[in-house]
Amino acid sequence: MAIDLEVTLTLDRLMILRDHLWTQDEHLDRYYNGSQRLRQMGLAVPPALRSFETAVNWPRLTVDALEARLDVKTFYLPSGERADAVLEGWAYNNLDSESSLAHIDALVYGRSFVCVGANPEDPKHPLVTVESPREITADIDPKTRRITRALRVYGVSETTGQPMHATLYEPDVTTWFQRDESGGKWRETGRDDHRLGRVPIVMLVNRRRAGDFRGVSEMADVIGLTDAAARALTNLQVASETHAIPARHVAGISKGDFVGADGQPLAVWESYFTAIMATANKDAKFGQFSASDLANFHDTVNHYAGLVASVTKMPATYLGLTTSNPASADAIRSAEAPHVKLAERKQRAFGDAWAWVGALYERFRTGEWTAGNAIRTEWHDAATPTTAARADAIVKLTGGKPVLSVEGAWDELGWSEARKGTERERFDQESLDYFQIAEKPLSVEVTDGADGSS
Repeated sequence: MAIDLEVTLTLDRLMILRDHLWTQDEHLDRYYNGSQRLRQMGLAVPPALRSFETAVNWPRLTVDALEARLDVKTFYLPSGERADAVLEGWAYNNLDSESSLAHIDALVYGRSFVCVGANPEDPKHPLVTVESPREITADIDPKTRRITRALRVYGVSETTGQPMHATLYEPDVTTWFQRDESGGKWRETGRDDHRLGRVPIVMLVNRRRAGDFRGVSEMADVIGLTDAAARALTNLQVASETHAIPARHVAGISKGDFVGADGQPLAVWESYFTAIMATANKDAKFGQFSASDLANFHDTVNHYAGLVASVTKMPATYLGLTTSNPASADAIRSAEAPHVKLAERKQRAFGDAWAWVGALYERFRTGEWTAGNAIRTEWHDAATPTTAARADAIVKLTGGKPVLSVEGAWDELGWSEARKGTERERFDQESLDYFQIAEKPLSVEVTDGADGSS
């Protein structure tokens, strides 16, 4: 179906915005994947030394270390009750794993998108999908802070290099388009008049500022330091090959003295790396120069690592900076405190976005909107990202004078209602077994004598 001029202009405008962001996104993607090279950094490297190029992937460490502290625990309604329907949809759409993709994309590119839509196969469980921010561009109303239009383009052709499919999201309708093989005009292939009144897409924005909805990459402060460290490491590689091994010298002999037992000339490397330097020439004198000290390269790289730790709030140990004296438990917690606080700030910002995802899910499921910002996101403690650390913290809260009940401890662990129901049954069975043993009369046989006769 042909499309009208207004839709064509909207598609073209959003495509231009996508192309504008593409170069920057490609730049960030290379740094996260560790595939940047010195020639892309503007450093001239002779072709013969290309094999010495070294890139340290601090940008990935910056993102992954922070994302590891971002785990959604549950959702609550205004009444304080658990939003069981939303949690069921969370499990149905595998969002325990998919949510990590949204968090990583938001930290890498500064933004990520989550789409909610009807599920033709199972209307009771709407579809929630995490989409690449490199495929989606959106218009945002600065007054309401809501997305007014969004375009997703995908399916790049191998022949033309152009995306062949597009989806235009609007408040009351979602429309699908397809290009012809020549990469020319779009044509409409389908539409869904859902009449939501809102675009069914939620945007997670990293480091958002007032009036700015594009976000900033968490790697922005690290990229320059990564380039500087890469230069130092490449110089270290070259220096280790040319200066680290002490140069040797010999005087008083000729080329004819470098022959083996068979009378054939020795290879240069065999002569240089031999364990014992000896010759029959009594006038020969052997010696070696002092090896170059590479400590300046080590100190430079460690200095850059310390700067990365300061701008990312990561503990220095995350970057391999250690001392001869192991840190105490209190010192470790103190070093991690700024990083934990940063993660809690991310939880606050991303939590609002996931709450909106939950509200859209309920709208598609029930046909009704939840009142206001009704759904609230609760996160696992950023200071205890592992199961073992979480369990240790809960034991401290339930021991001595308990702060948490057993049910509260289960909630902190993020157990599902099914898992908690199983544990309740086991507790009941243990109590029943105990009372059955307590009520059973004891049978005692009294014997006399050493031989056991009564």
